[in-house]
Amino acid sequence: PVSAALAVQSTPTPQPRQAAGGQKQWKARMEFILRHLPDYRDPPDGGGRLDQLLSLSMVWANHLFLGCSYNKDLLDKVMEMADGIEVEDLPQFTTRSELMKKHQS
Repeated sequence: PVSAALAVQSTPTPQPRQAAGGQKQWKARMEFILRHLPDYRDPPDGGGRLDQLLSLSMVWANHLFLGCSYNKDLLDKVMEMADGIEVEDLPQFTTRSELMKKHQS
């Protein structure tokens, strides 16, 4: 009883908000997370589903706000999951291919 309570208290809780990133990024990630939370709740025996959702939200936010690129299947998945989430004032990124085309012109 007491040892079980201590074990629960000492279990680290997920920290979905990272030190980097502003309010806009956090608000968008939170909307992504809350939208899919019912489908990613951890089962009683663990399983890491919540960690997976937090990771997917980071992939989505990193792609949108930082221009990071990922495997096509992963990117397709997070973009589908984020369908309908509106984010204003997104930065515009230029890919290496676009830069090379502009340089060759």
